[in-house]
Amino acid sequence: MTERCDLLITNVNAATMDPSIAGGYGAVEDAAVAVTGGKIVWLGPRRELPDCAPDKVIDGEGQWLTPGLIDCHTHLVYGGHRAGEFARRLGGESYEEVARSGGGIISTVRATRAASAEELYRLSEPRLRALMSEGATTVEIKSGYGLDLDTELKQLRTARRLAQHNSVEIVTTCLAAHALPPEYDGRADEYIDLICEQILPAVAREQLADAVDMFCETIGFTVEQCQRVIDAAKQLDMPIKVHAEQLARTGATEMATKASALSVDHIEYISDADVLAMAESGTVAVLLPGAFYTLRETQMPPVEKLREAGVCMALSTDLNPGSCPIGSLRLMMNMGCNLFGLTPAEALAGVTRAAARALGLCCSRGVLRPGLRADMVLWPMDTPDQLAYEFGALKPAQIFLGGKDVTAG
Repeated sequence: MTERCDLLITNVNAATMDPSIAGGYGAVEDAAVAVTGGKIVWLGPRRELPDCAPDKVIDGEGQWLTPGLIDCHTHLVYGGHRAGEFARRLGGESYEEVARSGGGIISTVRATRAASAEELYRLSEPRLRALMSEGATTVEIKSGYGLDLDTELKQLRTARRLAQHNSVEIVTTCLAAHALPPEYDGRADEYIDLICEQILPAVAREQLADAVDMFCETIGFTVEQCQRVIDAAKQLDMPIKVHAEQLARTGATEMATKASALSVDHIEYISDADVLAMAESGTVAVLLPGAFYTLRETQMPPVEKLREAGVCMALSTDLNPGSCPIGSLRLMMNMGCNLFGLTPAEALAGVTRAAARALGLCCSRGVLRPGLRADMVLWPMDTPDQLAYEFGALKPAQIFLGGKDVTAG
């Protein structure tokens, strides 16, 4: 009996990123992929393709098909810019010095609070489209530049609106515990009260966030304060993510793993014990080489130890106005290899399979496998190594979101 399918892609090489298939890319050469109802229903060698009656056939012309790319850590909804701080850092000031003098996150908070919802959308959409143009089919967007109830909600509503008007899946995260707002100077615990008692419940009521994040750092919040946010999030049944150990070791990773956090992000200063705790908890390590590069840091995350322990390593842009104003996930793949020592296959896994896991979405995307969403990118290249090797000139030939061709937007 001939089976019907919506889409059939043939004459293609598939970098499935499926760890059950031998090789770093889980490669199936000279493959065929059948899609029905937005999901992959068959994938394998073309010679083994069962009889099917597709509504549409695409000749892959020997190109490579990968899962849609996933940017699992961005702050792309914000007002203003911080080009002046970039110049200050080039002049010798550290990120921490700039932040403590009234710049940093708080300067973006002022601009974001002042921006209307319409202006915020207008400023944010080009950043999102830059990621989409490189094959991103899922993008996480955090709040955290409001630091009050109204502006945090404005940021998250803007992120949801971006999803409505662009051919991309958006995952939202409430990062109200990003910095101490100036009106709470010297009263950090009272601001944590506001987050736990007002901001998170309001976000949950409107279903505006898929997770809760926090900046547990020397210039952010303490472990004890972040634990209160975790407890409040768990009461609302919201998953946890943590900015951890970017500038110093604070104990944030230990706290996060005990809370079964989806991910800990940055982690330049984690300890050997932290690595083992991540391996045991299944918490994903999100590496952010763009921030490392922009801030000209020297302390690298312990990639070799993470690898040896079997910790899942994701890569992301950390797109934000201060420490990484770079809207290129492909560039992060290159940096992940050149700066942090990832292999090209690990870099691609970092923006597909591992990134999906960092968002709690590994059951639906990140791998080309029957039963998962048909988020896919067709690339005109000879080997998947090219995705991490070069950026800029190599563009997607076609991008599919749930089996629908969304290449133009």
